[in-house]
Amino acid sequence: MNSEELNIAFKDAVERINNHHEPFPADFLLRLYAYYKKATDDYGRPSSKKPIINAFKTNALFQAKNISKEEAKRTYIELVDNYFLYRK
Repeated sequence: MNSEELNIAFKDAVERINNHHEPFPADFLLRLYAYYKKATDDYGRPSSKKPIINAFKTNALFQAKNISKEEAKRTYIELVDNYFLYRK
């Protein structure tokens, strides 16, 4: 998959998540959060009003710190594809 195809697939995966209206498991959301932030070069601090949620988000970001932007996109896409494939 070339860079353009990867970007299109990533945007499609993000759209699938944003259009889904049922709740997601918390651990799944944290992984999506970390890979999305890494894939989009968004290194802002977590902004939840609850400190415990910020701590979980910070931990998720820390676990994804050594991967490339492209690898983060690939992993995000895989997570989304697997979720919708095996959720029922």
